[in-house]
Amino acid sequence: MNHVILIGRLTRDPELRYTPNGVAVANFTLAVDRPFTNQAGEREADFIPVIVWQKLAETCANHLHKGRLVAVDGRLQIRSYETQDGQRRRVAEVVAGNVQFLDRAGEGRRETAASGGPEDELSGDDFGEINLDDLPF
Repeated sequence: MNHVILIGRLTRDPELRYTPNGVAVANFTLAVDRPFTNQAGEREADFIPVIVWQKLAETCANHLHKGRLVAVDGRLQIRSYETQDGQRRRVAEVVAGNVQFLDRAGEGRRETAASGGPEDELSGDDFGEINLDDLPF
């Protein structure tokens, strides 16, 4: 079984592209806190690349921004590629089948988003104000 569920914050705005066949694909990196502290008493995070396809990719690109809190449900994909200098590289990434927006549009950024979309009403929870200067990325 290959099933991944993550909750974290975007480290940058999603990057939207289209394949030659016109299929939308977006990628972003999710900062996921580890459930423990290091020896210095600080929390560390893992930075996990996420790939989203088709209509969900367009929705994420239009409504998500750096700092937004999301839940990602998908599968782990390991792929390899060759660099320009001929070295083989492997990369692990999550291919998302579902992305849930867990905060309101203005909570993950300093300025208030004016999207007015339904994602602004997905959560009635109050996660408090987020200052981007406090984020580790």
